[in-house]
Amino acid sequence: MRLAGGICCFLLLSLHADSAHTVAAGSGRRGAERVGRGVGRKSPPLGRGAQRPRESPTPAPPLGALHVVVPLASYQGEESSYSVLPGKKGQCSFSGIMMYDSAVWSPEPCVTCLCSSGRVVCDEATCPPRQCPHTFTPEGECCPVCSDMGDSLELSGDSLAPSEHTDPQQKASPRTATGRDRLLHGLEHKSEEEDSGEKDGEKRQRKKSTERRQPQRAHSEGRTSEKDGKPSHEEEDCWTSREEVEKEAHRSPNQESEEEEEEGEGCFSGGAQLPPLPSACSISDRKISCINAKLTKIPNIADPELRSLELIGNAISCLPDKAFQGTPNLERLDLRKNAISSSGIGPKAFKALKKLTHLYLDGNSLVEVPPALPPRLLELKINENSLQALEEESLAELQQLLVLELEGNQLSESNVSPLAFAPLRSLTHLRLGQNRFRIIPQGLPASIEELYLENNQIEEIKETSFNHTTNINVIVLHHNKIEEDRIDPLAWIYHENLESIDLSYNKLYHVPSYLPKSLLHLVLVGNRIERIPGYVFGHMKPGLEYLYLSFNQLNDGGIHPVSFYGAYHSLREIFLDYNELKSIPCGISRMTSLRLLRLNNNKIRRLRQERICGSENRDSRLEHLHLENNYISSRALSRYVFPCIRSHASIVLGPQKVK
Repeated sequence: MRLAGGICCFLLLSLHADSAHTVAAGSGRRGAERVGRGVGRKSPPLGRGAQRPRESPTPAPPLGALHVVVPLASYQGEESSYSVLPGKKGQCSFSGIMMYDSAVWSPEPCVTCLCSSGRVVCDEATCPPRQCPHTFTPEGECCPVCSDMGDSLELSGDSLAPSEHTDPQQKASPRTATGRDRLLHGLEHKSEEEDSGEKDGEKRQRKKSTERRQPQRAHSEGRTSEKDGKPSHEEEDCWTSREEVEKEAHRSPNQESEEEEEEGEGCFSGGAQLPPLPSACSISDRKISCINAKLTKIPNIADPELRSLELIGNAISCLPDKAFQGTPNLERLDLRKNAISSSGIGPKAFKALKKLTHLYLDGNSLVEVPPALPPRLLELKINENSLQALEEESLAELQQLLVLELEGNQLSESNVSPLAFAPLRSLTHLRLGQNRFRIIPQGLPASIEELYLENNQIEEIKETSFNHTTNINVIVLHHNKIEEDRIDPLAWIYHENLESIDLSYNKLYHVPSYLPKSLLHLVLVGNRIERIPGYVFGHMKPGLEYLYLSFNQLNDGGIHPVSFYGAYHSLREIFLDYNELKSIPCGISRMTSLRLLRLNNNKIRRLRQERICGSENRDSRLEHLHLENNYISSRALSRYVFPCIRSHASIVLGPQKVK
């Protein structure tokens, strides 16, 4: 009896331990499923012209700019999007984002990082000492600047009003030449009431200091003040006749101003006194930013030390010849979202900007590339305009240009000269999306590394399309009309640097053959693909790493045992979601580097262990496996269905569809 009692106690203890283990396993499985469903796939911002996938139970992530990336290998537990761009030689990975060689960025305020031959070097900004009683740090800047009286003045409409905190003695003292003091000619003169309380010696000192800071004052001196009752000419037309200019010049008592008015016509011709910068503008030592400030003309700024000028979202319609003569050292000029027309740009509008390297003209009304652009430009953006032609001489002087963006215009092979890009010997990034090209543009420079032609009408890729672009690394052709038999076998197969191709949302029925042997990243989302031909990846070295086939028409018969031959040891991610598969495809178990497999939203009913773990049941490196929204029986929904997946795994099995 004692023996029987002992056995009963042992059995009870065993049953209790088993039940506890089962509960723990169940909670672990539910936790894994919850984590798997909760992890968001980092997607880049929706690019211009990018469209959502066709209607489906769960929409696919948007297709955006390829360089905004978070690869799976960067962070454990996070999943990548379609836009994983493999690192090119010399590029750096910083917080999961690929940076080009020589790229400079600021991960946090006052810290600057540089990508140098694959190595990230960061440095914290050092501020020089300021010998002034009052300083302030402008918004977006790291170092303080001297404020003097500029801190206590409010820049608004038509007057300079001292603030409540202005020191009376400071109000009466002459101003020094700070960044704020050099802004506008209108800011250099106080009203007669303010000047009346100053000593004569201080007046002479102010006048001398002002003349030293502004050697060219013809635009402001001699113009009629508002208290004379003369009407303002700010609302007059952009171009003024010579008779009107001369008539207005005779009204001025200053002979120097008369001569200046007779020389130039344009937005400022008519003698109009422009008001000071509106209060919406932010000002620092070397940067002025007027975003949505309701400006109608270029402010009359005289500051040789100014480096950056932002005039985004205003109503500026023209750029006269002398618009920037007071800012000869500008390096960055941003005129996006204005109303600038080609006829409103003077032939010498940019002549004074010898040091300009970045020019942004997006969202205007240009029909042609502006004339006489600064030869030192590194970046030129004219997106979302109405460009109707690129002539041979349109970009003739831009031999140092690195980035050219002309998206959202009316360009096509019929109005773009084959010699238009010939002068761009340094160009690396070219964006021509949302135009009207039916073929790859001719005459692409040999230096090109990234080419974006999404949302055009391209139907074929000829053998000669990329003959001279041996350095090309990324080609984006999503949302076109390309069929696989219209891709010439010799179009790009021998390219040794081409690593990323995006052919999403075209008219492909199977994975194209004769892909580049150097290819690492292939995006074929949203086509009509029914088949992955055998050995289609067999010639690639070192081998394809990222393959995205979501939203196609793949079925079990379209994937053969040798479909993935050549990529067994290189593939890291495969997206096969939103297809018509009824089982896990062949060849998956042979992929030794696979980290992410998406098979959700198919028609899978049965889970075959050997398709993931192989016959030897060796350990798998899979970290994410998605099988939700299929027709898998609840009996097969077990955490142990794939015992080879052991660590860092997020297996998502539910929910499942009901027949």
